Amino acid sequence: MRYWLARDLDFAPTSRWYMPVKLPETTSKIEGPLVKQFSVFLPNKVGAMLEIVKLLNNENTHVVALSVSESTDSAIARIIASDPARVERLFREENVPFGVSEVVVVELREVATRLVKLLAALVMAEVNVHFAYPLLIRPRGFAAIALHVDDTECASSVLTGEGFEILSQDDISR
Repeated sequence: MRYWLARDLDFAPTSRWYMPVKLPETTSKIEGPLVKQFSVFLPNKVGAMLEIVKLLNNENTHVVALSVSESTDSAIARIIASDPARVERLFREENVPFGVSEVVVVELREVATRLVKLLAALVMAEVNVHFAYPLLIRPRGFAAIALHVDDTECASSVLTGEGFEILSQDDISR
């Protein structure tokens, strides 16, 4: 069976062959820029993380989320900061090796039940979560989680459609 939209037909919608078709709606994009995550490569030594955090604090930039993965010789600190433009400038000036990527930050009003729904929605959309970590702050008074996924646009759209609040960089900056 084939379906045609009314605009494709040569006859009036009152025809017995007319069949209304409900087109899917797209969700709107989040307001403000997506959240930037900095991956900083650190030597695996005492005080290396402190140096980075002090560098940011001296410039009145706050760490709002942090995750550290370490190996024998080095560590990767994943940092979300209150002012990503300033962080990027500082890291370049101080020759700090880093990478930048976008993450999806989702507000969780009821962590226990909403986390399961969030992950199930991403599985259904076939969005892969590479890693996730919580924010150190509670934007708007609720817990939030940062997700590094293989498709940020799809993840944002799916989660918005499921009723989740996606936070922008503006939402988490002080």
